[in-house]
Amino acid sequence: MMMRHAILAVAILLAGTPLSAQKADTTYIHAGRLLDQPGQAPRGASTIIIRNGKVAEVRDGFVTPEADARLVDLKSQFVLPGLIDMHVHISSDDDLLRSRLEASSRDVEDVFVIAQGNARKTLEAGFTTVRDLGGDGRTTATLRDAINNGAIVGPTIIPAGTMISVTGGHGGVNGMNRTLTHAIAAERSNVCDGADGCASAVRAQISVGAEVIKFAATGGVRSNVAGGLGKQMTDAEMKAIVDTGHSFGRKVTAHAHGKEGIDAALRAGVDSIEHGSFIDDETVKLFKAEGAALVPTAVAPIAALAQARRGDAPGPQLAKAEEAAAAHAASMARAIKGGVRILFGTDSGVAPHGDNAKEFALMVGAGMSPAQAIKSATADSAAELDRPIGAIVPGRDADIIAIDGDPLADVRALEKVEFVMRRGVVHKLGGKRQPFPPE
Repeated sequence: MMMRHAILAVAILLAGTPLSAQKADTTYIHAGRLLDQPGQAPRGASTIIIRNGKVAEVRDGFVTPEADARLVDLKSQFVLPGLIDMHVHISSDDDLLRSRLEASSRDVEDVFVIAQGNARKTLEAGFTTVRDLGGDGRTTATLRDAINNGAIVGPTIIPAGTMISVTGGHGGVNGMNRTLTHAIAAERSNVCDGADGCASAVRAQISVGAEVIKFAATGGVRSNVAGGLGKQMTDAEMKAIVDTGHSFGRKVTAHAHGKEGIDAALRAGVDSIEHGSFIDDETVKLFKAEGAALVPTAVAPIAALAQARRGDAPGPQLAKAEEAAAAHAASMARAIKGGVRILFGTDSGVAPHGDNAKEFALMVGAGMSPAQAIKSATADSAAELDRPIGAIVPGRDADIIAIDGDPLADVRALEKVEFVMRRGVVHKLGGKRQPFPPE
């Protein structure tokens, strides 16, 4: 309890730092090329005018700044909205072996420090908004609030709390001795069995700040249990989670690898599926009939397989990693070809934080155009989140990035971001980290 009180005290302290104090009133950006509305053609020389953290105007040409306004010269660069990653684990140490060795000695404060470092790496990679889909709910919510209040550097975080799981499932308490199992289980509010229990688990995540709900419909690679990748929840449990989440105004997403679990989650009414390693033509039809999106996280099975093969992961994970990696690329290509709505997500925390943009090349390799992949990480994800982001138009948050190359010609250009602004605050300029709070 003392640890929880310490985190709460930090949150209260951070809440006293207003974000408005961290940004200049007016900034002009001179953009050489501007993709202001992903999905449309880019503009030529343009000026973006930002007031109080919001886009106020976008004009053709290079407009002379008004008195006392800051000018950011990006005349030689390609400017576009800040990127959105719909699947990260911001508090996860992506060094899996180190995490395993240190797990029993880490406390909630250690996890918070790891999360803070990951948040900054993610922002500096050009991702100004992320959806965190699993970790300690209170830690993630505290980090979210600290970033929003201007006390810590990072992207806007939309947290899911802790992923909901059945007992023994992916997200449960697995692979530990009885003492640790008992201690961890006593702290968990995400493990449930039966429809009523799973509805309660949803409410528990919302009570600690979850803005989206995630549950494990199937087994997963990174759980230390040899349970495979098949369906783990009953239809009634899934339906209870979805209905309860929706009743609280939360969208619901399902971790799902195996076809049976994907299909069941879609029929239960989920808004999106994470991973989707085994998708056939019937599943594609279900996606479209239900209006659900797929978040492929294509970098994750590659990273998980490499970790398992070199021995960083426990033994039960290797067979599952091999199975998921072998099927994932073809399933993603089938979904893209079939017209399933695709949202950008990486599962960073499994894949390395800060390397999020490597997902783009895999999406293009699976059949998306660079323009479609960029739109999935901007306008499309913004629409799913119902947030004023994802485009550089008046009234939207001033989340803006710039790169040297043309991502519509080579999407890998997004792997090296030179400029990052979040809500009007410049965090990276000329490829270099900027002082925070701004001087």
